This record gives sequence, C-alpha cells and structure tokens, in this order.
Amino acid sequence: MSPTTKSVCVYCGSRHGGRPAYAQAARDTGALLAARGWRLVYGAGDVGLMGEVARATQEAGGQTFGVIPEHLFRREVGKRDLTAFVVTETMHERKKVMYMNSDAIVVLPGGGGSLDEFFEVLTWRQLGLHAKPIIVLNTEGYWDPLIATLDRIVEEGFADASLRGFVQVVADVPAMAAALGAAFA
Repeated sequence: MSPTTKSVCVYCGSRHGGRPAYAQAARDTGALLAARGWRLVYGAGDVGLMGEVARATQEAGGQTFGVIPEHLFRREVGKRDLTAFVVTETMHERKKVMYMNSDAIVVLPGGGGSLDEFFEVLTWRQLGLHAKPIIVLNTEGYWDPLIATLDRIVEEGFADASLRGFVQVVADVPAMAAALGAAFA
C-alpha cells in the first residue's frame, strides 16, 4: 500500500438485515473502494454485510484490512484471506485499530455494534479528537430514526448544532463516492 492510499473504515452488520438492498449496498461499497484504490478497513467478519463488503472489495482487486477480537473470531467467522488481518484481545482494541488505520468512516446498515462504533467516532469528533469524515449510508431510509435522534439531541439542548455537521447522510453509494472523493481531494 502506498503512503498516499486512503483507507475507509466501514461499520456494518454481521447479519444481512431484512432487505436485499442492504447487501447490495455493501457489495457496491466494496466495489467502489476497490475501483477508487481505497483500502477497506472493517471488522474482519465473513458473515452478513461485513462479508459482502469484503468479498466485493477483494473480487474487484481491492486491499482489505480486517480487525477482529479473539472472542468473535468464530462467531463472525474471521475472514483470514484479507490483505491484512489483525486479531485483538478486546472490542475496544478492535475499534481503536480500525479507527487508527482509516482516513474516513462509512456507516452502512447494522445493529448495536455498528451504533456503538458510530457513536464513539462521533463523540471523538465532537470533542475535537479527529476531523475524519463520518458518512452514513442511509439505504432505503434505514438510518432515518438515527438521524431523527441526532436532531432531537440538538433540539433538546444536549449538543450544539455542530453535532449534525459532523455527520454526512447520503442516500446511495454514488453519493457516498462523491462525499469521500470530496473529503480526500
């Protein structure tokens, strides 16, 4: 990997979810990263949307960097055929390694783990600990309730309006590509 290669951390579900569009968005994200020469950084699972995004990145010739904690290796079926594969002791260590090895964060549909990862990097951004772009791919409106919650947090005075400015919400992969392209320009 060249020192100028950008890395995109993708948070997403270890399940496929209830709509085929979620898996398609994951595959399209992987293909996009490879086509742009951007490295995928993700949770190293070979199941659900994690597996979809990794396989699509690999099939398109892209670089993959996976990080998985020991206790999830079997559950998420650790994908060992990645360009780089790191096993950590804890979830906290996993999140740190993923964050430290990325230039931007993209959030695809997912569950509690994806929300945990999202809120951690959002909080760090709010505290001024980084300036990495955070892009939420709102496939078929999946994240509408999350966006409404962020708006409510601001409306109720628990955060400054700047909180919403730290998150860019996009409807589809082409819009995500444009947002990442602008951020990396």
